[in-house]
Amino acid sequence: MQTNFGASSKIIGLILVVLGIGFAVWGFQMSGSIGSQVTQAVTGADTDKVMTYYIFGAVSFVVGIYLFFKK
Repeated sequence: MQTNFGASSKIIGLILVVLGIGFAVWGFQMSGSIGSQVTQAVTGADTDKVMTYYIFGAVSFVVGIYLFFKK
């Protein structure tokens, strides 16, 4: 019995790419919230929650691209 790990890694990669884009968009939307804008005005930086979404989005996207194009 053979399993096709190539096809499953492409599917997982595609899912991670979509999740990565979703996390980045979600983080961007959260950065426009009033609480986040107040934090940015006071500290000059995004909130930790927004940065977490950006980081998860970027990591998911990069790993997804790697898995999708891996042979």
